[in-house]
Amino acid sequence: MSMAVAGLLAGMALGFAGYFGGFGAFLLVAALGAIGFVVGRFLDGDLEPGDLFRPRGRDDRRGPR
Repeated sequence: MSMAVAGLLAGMALGFAGYFGGFGAFLLVAALGAIGFVVGRFLDGDLEPGDLFRPRGRDDRRGPR
């Protein structure tokens, strides 16, 4: 599935949730979608568990020299 189709489906799900369930349902669907995205990236191997909790080093904040 292409990213455009995935975005279309996510937008439609958020639209239906917002229309039928109100703003609270919209936020719930958006939050669960974000959690599902992170879990999916983790299961695909694109994301390591430490990537979410590792503090940045001093050199990362300065940017390029």
